[in-house]
Amino acid sequence: MKRSDLDEFVKCYNPENRHNRKPTWSEENPDGRWRAFDYEELLDRDKASLDIFWLKDESLEDSENLPEPDVIAREIAEDLESALEQFRLIAEDLGEV
Repeated sequence: MKRSDLDEFVKCYNPENRHNRKPTWSEENPDGRWRAFDYEELLDRDKASLDIFWLKDESLEDSENLPEPDVIAREIAEDLESALEQFRLIAEDLGEV
């Protein structure tokens, strides 16, 4: 993940003036990634769950397009090794190692 991956979120979040936040999701734009939920909408959910999602990853809907399990496993292992290395660097910077 890169900082640029969060640019759209930061723009929508509008930390300078949260009262001027504008949703990008609407009935006309169901792919918009910024959406507000009314209190009543949250209460209507099962046990008032905050597990809110409305965007679907279209690539996951067609299981024929998924990579082979060994490829998925290798990518997961690479991601974990990369994360572990980043934590090692942080620990070194903190003088813990």
